Amino acid sequence: MTRPSLPVATDGIKAAGITPSLLARMGQRDFGLAAGAFLVVALLLGFGLLADEVIEGGTARFDLAVLTALRTGKDLAIPIGPAWVQETGRDVTALGSFVFLGFLSAATVGYLMLVRKRGLAMVMVAAVLGGAIASTLLKYGIDRPRPDFPNAVRVFTPGFPSGHATLATVTFLTLGVLLTRGSADRRVKSYFMGLSVFLTVAVGLSRIYLGVHYPSDVLAGWCVGAAWAVSCWILALWLQSRGEIEREGAEAAPARSGTGTEPELSR
Repeated sequence: MTRPSLPVATDGIKAAGITPSLLARMGQRDFGLAAGAFLVVALLLGFGLLADEVIEGGTARFDLAVLTALRTGKDLAIPIGPAWVQETGRDVTALGSFVFLGFLSAATVGYLMLVRKRGLAMVMVAAVLGGAIASTLLKYGIDRPRPDFPNAVRVFTPGFPSGHATLATVTFLTLGVLLTRGSADRRVKSYFMGLSVFLTVAVGLSRIYLGVHYPSDVLAGWCVGAAWAVSCWILALWLQSRGEIEREGAEAAPARSGTGTEPELSR
């Protein structure tokens, strides 16, 4: 007579706390890690190819053509469009400044520490500081001059990659991911991520419009910033697997189940 191996195995799995939902989450996490790693490699490869073209002068004609098309023609210091559009461009570009993003990041980290989400706070700090360091090292390592156009915005560093584009990408995308963790509604998640991408693109385009960066500078900043933001997201998934960060959507789960219990916060 054969022994009932399947029921015993099933009971053992249940006793170990392994449920179908847990297995599904593990599969999603592994897929997310693999997809994230692939995206990071693709973005860094794209940056490398673009940097090679910039160093060889392959983007010079395109960069200059775009910037010239955005000037009035009579005065290279004045972008096309009415005065309010030019003022809007300066306001939008300020959203990518180190001062604004620094205050925004510090406020976010402070809130995460207050609610004892130290793992997420660490990810935020790593994202912003790492992005700033990477941008600075690449700028001075490649040392590409800025566009030789007179403009009302003062600049102090080399142009490639754009620091505004890099830091805006890192900060806004990381904030977008953090905000999506508080809701299980796909529409809300899409809204937050869409808003993050919109702000990232707007800041980058404003740098081109104002004539302080070539288009290739901004594109490179987007690549570097997105690669680092995804890397930090991979770090967050790893910390989540270790229990340092609470599972995504855990805060909303008790409210839906009606148990009234509070989720355990990260250490």
